[in-house]
Amino acid sequence: MAKKDDSGEGFVTEITPRSQDFSRWYTDVVRRAELADYSPVKGCMVIRPYGYAAWELIQQGLDRRIKATGHVNAYFPLLIPQSLLVKEAEHVEGFAPQVAWVTRGGTEELEEPLAIRPTSEAIIGTMYARWVQSWRDLPILINQWANIVRWEKVTRLFLRTTEFLWQEGHTAHETEEEAERETLTILDLYKEFCETELAMPVVAGRKSDAEKFAGAARTYSIEALMGDGRALQAGTSHNLGQNFAKAFNIQFQARDKTLQYIWGTSWGITTRLIGGVIMTHGDESGLIFPPRIAPYQVVIVPIPRGNWQETVLPRAQAIKTDLAAHGIRVMLDDRDVYSPGWKFSEWELRGVPLRLEIGPKDIEKAQVMLVRRDTREKLATPLEGLAARVAQVLTEIQQTLFDRALKFRDEHTTRTDSWDEFKAIMEGRPGFVIAPWCGTSACEAEIKAETQATTRNVPLDSPQATGSCVKCGKPATTLVYFAKAY
Repeated sequence: MAKKDDSGEGFVTEITPRSQDFSRWYTDVVRRAELADYSPVKGCMVIRPYGYAAWELIQQGLDRRIKATGHVNAYFPLLIPQSLLVKEAEHVEGFAPQVAWVTRGGTEELEEPLAIRPTSEAIIGTMYARWVQSWRDLPILINQWANIVRWEKVTRLFLRTTEFLWQEGHTAHETEEEAERETLTILDLYKEFCETELAMPVVAGRKSDAEKFAGAARTYSIEALMGDGRALQAGTSHNLGQNFAKAFNIQFQARDKTLQYIWGTSWGITTRLIGGVIMTHGDESGLIFPPRIAPYQVVIVPIPRGNWQETVLPRAQAIKTDLAAHGIRVMLDDRDVYSPGWKFSEWELRGVPLRLEIGPKDIEKAQVMLVRRDTREKLATPLEGLAARVAQVLTEIQQTLFDRALKFRDEHTTRTDSWDEFKAIMEGRPGFVIAPWCGTSACEAEIKAETQATTRNVPLDSPQATGSCVKCGKPATTLVYFAKAY
């Protein structure tokens, strides 16, 4: 079990076995690997430098993709007047329990309460109403990187916190078809990003009406399967129709001179992706970072034998300089107060994809020893051409992690039209269950009440369902991915 000190929450010095208690293991890894920690504000976390470095890499990779599709970044206020938030009744009803309010400014009561943004449709819709006059002003393709506050009752580091970081895109279009195309373009972008950068396979599809974003016409999501068989909603893309346009009077003169409402979209991905990476790839020894988002892709551990500071250390420093010059993120752990064995365990726990060991015998042989975090395979590697070989191994690790996660998902995905089998799966080690469903919210609610499973989404390539609904026996309208979820 994890050992702790005597203060408050305690600092984890060892991690709970993953196979023993997945939830506790997850929290131990987050804290022990120094990704994040609890703050004095209940429900809010401090993202530590190592965790924030991973978020920056996620942010950079996603930002490049967003800009490549023609979007630009902007920034909107954190505070939203109550009168704006209540304009879209369905939106407010959906977020009402989670909204935090500012009612005083200094020593004075505010004339109008200000909401701390739970999302930015209201404030952005208000500004778009000012900026859009004609079809020539469209489309507006804006994204912002921001913090969000939702007053959560039950929180977990990275996965669900009162304050979190995200990007939120908000776009305005001439036609319904253009808005739908935008929504699906971003969904595809999210899927490609998660699978390429995070090595995390996802299912892209449409949410049920009960699970869609408050105020949206349609919500699409990407769903990943975590190592404990629970699903994680990794990103969402919403076709808002004209709901927010009508609420905030975002109108434009169309090409035929008529006055029309814009068609809107919004979409976002959050810091919960870091939690998703941990739960997708981690093992009993701790975290495993996919190389593309690893703060350090390689850690160099010199073996301190003999006069190693005069022989081994200079060679290690030269290797670090060479790898960095080739664009590889590298850490040289030359601390002499810790043994090599301690460092091996420490950097394994922190999830560095590749360890590079070098000692006096390695120098004699003009080689180093590479150790993969994902397989623990040891590779004696010549110093000549080392940077190229390291880059190749990192690429192999990235692919291996994706393949491993995909295999796990496939092994934990079951198709059934039997309600008894459905319940049995959810009572055991869960996963994705693909089942026919009638499409009614009442049936969906009964499934959730009896099994805790929710509809995750209807895959975009899902065939038309035949036969009867897995729960109620009425004619099925679609095949749905069900799962217990975070």
